[in-house]
Amino acid sequence: METVMDIKELGQILRLSGVVGAGGAGFPTYAKLDKRADTIIMNCAECEPLLRLHRQLLEKKAHEIVKTFHMLAECVGAKEAVIGIKKSYTKTIAALMAEVGEYPEIRLGLLDEVYPAGDEVVLIYEVTGKVIAPGGLPIESGVAVFNVETVYNICRAVTQGKPVADKLISVVGEVKSPITVRVPLGISIEEVVQAAGGTALEDPVYFIGGPMMGYIGNGAQPVTKTTNAVLVLPKEHLLVQRKKRKASIDLKRAAAACCQCTMCTDLCPRHLLGHPIEPHKFMRAATCKDVQDPDIFLNTMFCSSCGLCENYSCMQGLSPRSLIADYKSGLRAHGVKPPKNVEPAPVAEEREFRKAPMERLMARLDLTKYNKPAPITETELLAKRVKLLCSQHIGAPAVPSVKCGEQVEIGQMIASPAEGLSVAVHASITGKVVEVTDKYVIIEK
Repeated sequence: METVMDIKELGQILRLSGVVGAGGAGFPTYAKLDKRADTIIMNCAECEPLLRLHRQLLEKKAHEIVKTFHMLAECVGAKEAVIGIKKSYTKTIAALMAEVGEYPEIRLGLLDEVYPAGDEVVLIYEVTGKVIAPGGLPIESGVAVFNVETVYNICRAVTQGKPVADKLISVVGEVKSPITVRVPLGISIEEVVQAAGGTALEDPVYFIGGPMMGYIGNGAQPVTKTTNAVLVLPKEHLLVQRKKRKASIDLKRAAAACCQCTMCTDLCPRHLLGHPIEPHKFMRAATCKDVQDPDIFLNTMFCSSCGLCENYSCMQGLSPRSLIADYKSGLRAHGVKPPKNVEPAPVAEEREFRKAPMERLMARLDLTKYNKPAPITETELLAKRVKLLCSQHIGAPAVPSVKCGEQVEIGQMIASPAEGLSVAVHASITGKVVEVTDKYVIIEK
């Protein structure tokens, strides 16, 4: 009989191996190991349009990932382990069904093809029926969530002693051969795009992350532990134009055109789960400079920035999400924190009929033509030079532990965890350290 791994031992392995959330903000995974978790969830919702890496990885590595998921459940003492996966991922579901029978605590939580199915709060409700309190953490409701690639990285750290030194990335859009490829951390975005045969147009724009929550990047920037996708778009594309808007213009447009139809609120996934976020009220208050009800502004802290309001719901093409994000940043800069102990309202009865179908969302965003297979390749992309950021995670940046001129091996720790919430960073290629600062380490072959 296998012994259950000690939670502190596993936490130390993950901290020193640099394992963080591989799909979101990069929260250090060791900090999610908590005995309060009676349910753990593996997120294979592949929330954003066009992304394919999680379902493909889970299909190919079902045995290793499911076994590791079981190990996690035993480690924290969870009674239930749920794999949240969309019903449409039939090949991956078939691969899972061949594995989960060995583990009585593991079950599949089947999801509809809607956006944002992978939002943590939405996912937890869909597969457990639990509503996370506004501003609350899943663990306060006895839940911990890990995405597929994170669980695979845990597997490699525990069974192979292999730290996080590479990343799976889907390269889609205006490229010659859409692909999902494993690349060394710190490689440039431009080199990743070349792995997809290069761009199919001149003067492309690189959208880093998904089309809904991603951002415009550049070819020189390095891949980090949270880089999930590169979406190559023409500069005149709707999404690119929206990202280039100015807040001052957005406010004026909202003042002129917002008719208070409430569609942004009616379709808001968090609002439908009872969270007190009402974008239409915010738009009215912000454009009229009406501060009589400060809660309208404070409640913006509960927005998940999923982007559904401005990319799908608003018939006037206004920007509630972007303006809310600006206000949230301003509140944080002035030390304002989210309201505490806010009780959610009952889940809206109409919620089931107000989900955004992924097919319709892609059509609305002019992305349907890019919805093509991006097959995963086993060959890892090679790099001659990498720039490894010390901060690729939430928490304190790692502290460089190598010097200029030093020879390092792939997988060697080059930056150790700082005090507090932090993880290590490792060399992604074998070579010589050519530059070290408190923000990054550059290695050349």
